[in-house]
Amino acid sequence: MPSTVSLAELDARIAALRENIRELVEQAAAVSGAFSESLSAERIEAFEAQLAEAIKQRDALAAK
Repeated sequence: MPSTVSLAELDARIAALRENIRELVEQAAAVSGAFSESLSAERIEAFEAQLAEAIKQRDALAAK
């Protein structure tokens, strides 16, 4: 399925994901407890996976 997302949209998404990850890292540093740390780690990991996919899409689109 071809993507209709532009480079600018991907760049904006990448910036937003990076900001979300930064905020989650700051929040994780501020909380204590195994459950909170585990939940934060899972959320960060999910955002990092989305970031990697967005970068992959941007690189593929830029190579065209």
